[in-house]
Amino acid sequence: MCEDHTGIGRRAVFVTGAAAALTLGSVSFASAADRDGGRETRTVRGTLEPGAPDFVYVPVEVPSGVREIRVSYTYDRPSVPPGTTGNALDIGLFDERGTELGGRGFRGWSGGARTEFFVRADEATPGYIPGPVREGTWHIALGPYTVAPQGLSYEITVTLTYGEPGETPKPVYPPERVKGRGRGWYRGDCHLHSWHSDGRRTPEEIAALARAAGLDFINSSDHNTHSAHAHWAEAAGDDLLVMLGEEVTTRNGHVVALGTDPGTFVDWRYRARDNRFGRYARQIRRAGGLVVPAHPHATCIGCNWKFGFGEADAIEVWNGPWTPDDEMALADWDSMLVASVRDGRDWIPAMGSSDAHRDPDAVGLPQTVVLADELSRRSVQEGIRAGRSYVAESSNVSLTFGASGGRGRHAGIGERLDVDRDTPVTVRVEVTGAPRCTVRLVTDQGVLHTSAPLPVSGSGVVEWRTTPSYAAYVRAELRHEAAAGPLPGALAAFTNPIFLGRRHR
Repeated sequence: MCEDHTGIGRRAVFVTGAAAALTLGSVSFASAADRDGGRETRTVRGTLEPGAPDFVYVPVEVPSGVREIRVSYTYDRPSVPPGTTGNALDIGLFDERGTELGGRGFRGWSGGARTEFFVRADEATPGYIPGPVREGTWHIALGPYTVAPQGLSYEITVTLTYGEPGETPKPVYPPERVKGRGRGWYRGDCHLHSWHSDGRRTPEEIAALARAAGLDFINSSDHNTHSAHAHWAEAAGDDLLVMLGEEVTTRNGHVVALGTDPGTFVDWRYRARDNRFGRYARQIRRAGGLVVPAHPHATCIGCNWKFGFGEADAIEVWNGPWTPDDEMALADWDSMLVASVRDGRDWIPAMGSSDAHRDPDAVGLPQTVVLADELSRRSVQEGIRAGRSYVAESSNVSLTFGASGGRGRHAGIGERLDVDRDTPVTVRVEVTGAPRCTVRLVTDQGVLHTSAPLPVSGSGVVEWRTTPSYAAYVRAELRHEAAAGPLPGALAAFTNPIFLGRRHR
């Protein structure tokens, strides 16, 4: 084993077109003529100081004839005072095609979920892409997520194994359309993590939990990698549509690429100040996906959404068990509905997903219930994009929501009741599976009607009358009993709005 100490004096700063990055001295291996045996190992050590760039690249000079590259790493975790961030170091790999934004050379990312990984032609660690280990300059990508005041000292070990490469398997992807029930309401969870990122479940385990939760569709959304795409085919079936995507985890917020073409990779190495997000939002849409900012008010470092919503096709308002940051996201989204009415512009639908990673995270808590013509990628996406959906905490909870008025006109969730401003309108909500919950009807003025608690059976009907001049839109919330005080209870379900009155531009 050879060692190399990589320090500040050997580094060079370069700009990738986005955030500044840092490249270190190369790790070199013997030439073909000088090889002794079938395996070589090098170890490099270094220290990153507070304020380090978002990404640090360690070049590895890979000679010809390599069958496998294997990388392991460790870093120190010193004690820090309360309220001070400690060390957290992510890792990934780019091949000889380079580290430029766009990801031509991308070969995998495990964030902070793994301490080692390998890549070879016939197989790779989950999170990484199988394929030949070609001659050239590869790069280990380090992401110093947080750095303690004492600095972050790391050690990386690279092992090359020589020999004949295996054969790269041809990827098999899940079907884009399954049997379904024709036009109807379909339940899904579009934000899930497998062991291809920082989850602990296999695709097969996630699919089993999705079926048990009464789901009809799911979306693969591992952090910053598409490696899981080729591992979902066996988990899908006539009773479960599996869409493919990615959670694009930037330093200024996370976005779910929902239902992209198989094999689509979306880069994440930029901040809002770099003015790059629009490029990758367009890439998601060109690949047939939806752009869905995730947990926009989450409190974890780098999770709070800072890119604005001009590129969003939908917003993940409810993420996992109901928490105060979901309440903030709901209020913020409601204000966006008011702005859309005021400005006469398109509105952005809401959705919800579990963001489940591992036990005890519940798949399908919450779930988006979508009106779709069939159980297919395109139809589900069309329903989400149009806002023909509501969000429920489980498959036990169902509701129907509509508004009627004028000469027999009717509108459902995500639609507009096109009547004059003074036309009497009746809003009706039917609920099942929500014992002792209350129904709240929310408009651009706020909450204008709250029902009595539903009976223990969980079923009930609520009607309310208004006019378009009084309520520009109405949406329904199903709330559990409040724990204490004037604050509302946790959500059991909520709908996208029904707009009332003629649209004015």
